[in-house]
Amino acid sequence: MEQRSTEGDDAAVETRGLTKRYRGGQLAVDALDLSVPRGSVFGFLGPNGSGKTTTIRMLMGLIEPTSGGARLLGEPMPRAARSVLPRVGALIEGPALYPFLTGRDNLLRYDAADPTADPRTRAPRVAAALDRVGLAAAAGKKARAYSLGMKQRLGLAAALLQPRELLVLDEPTNGLDPQGMREIRALVRELAEEGTTVFLSSHLLDEIEQVCTHAAVMAQGRLITQGTVAELAAGSRGRLAVTTPDPVDAVRVLKEHGVTDLVVLDERVSGELPVPGPGVDDAPLELADLNAALVRAGVRVRAFGAERASLEDAFVALTGEGFDVAG
Repeated sequence: MEQRSTEGDDAAVETRGLTKRYRGGQLAVDALDLSVPRGSVFGFLGPNGSGKTTTIRMLMGLIEPTSGGARLLGEPMPRAARSVLPRVGALIEGPALYPFLTGRDNLLRYDAADPTADPRTRAPRVAAALDRVGLAAAAGKKARAYSLGMKQRLGLAAALLQPRELLVLDEPTNGLDPQGMREIRALVRELAEEGTTVFLSSHLLDEIEQVCTHAAVMAQGRLITQGTVAELAAGSRGRLAVTTPDPVDAVRVLKEHGVTDLVVLDERVSGELPVPGPGVDDAPLELADLNAALVRAGVRVRAFGAERASLEDAFVALTGEGFDVAG
């Protein structure tokens, strides 16, 4: 499938032919060409097992690619890791915590391990990071007593101890309740407004659609497509939705006019619009013709229109697979 490119001269993350094949022949990531614009909130989207975490681990220099290469903030990885990684915050596969230390003491340890961190401002820096992720009240609690969602928050706080040009987050809302998810999404938007590029992997379509400006779709180790979220959703036609007290007649008429995948729920009928044929170049005219056909057949139409296409529609159209849209 042809890929939409977000490539520019100033990418925060760029890969060319990035490939990882494990011993035994398993191909986890297959010739990935990815470009993440600086200043974007970039959603790295795909089902569990699609190669997202393996890609992130290669980007951060944690594992070596089999072939191909990656650049972070314009520098080659892993060769430039020493100079690049202090400018990058990351939360990958959940945070590594000292369970018998408090949340505050964990962050103090993280900060002390950073050679660029000024020890004179350590305490207020840690306090600010805890407050930013909503853990100030639990700062004195031992990490072993933290819930999964609290551990995720603490890991994010560690990534935010210093100002970062790039923030790499692997499933950042894992384990959070709906309110926690909303708070993390709001924080991501806030960071982006401050100029941080956020690279966020997720298997939740709803999460990507709500917070991201750009996205890429992975499936079975391969990049399916990438572009702005609006572009990806626009690549899928929205479904037709008709509200009528005559759903049986509506289904008959719509089927006669090429509408497929018809679903009836009480007085609501929805279906896939037919693709315009030769000589039909204006989709709204087609909708008007369908509406007129319903009226001519005596169907009482209370509401009629095409729903906005979503990332879920785009994903199903691209891969033919269902997806986890909860969030």
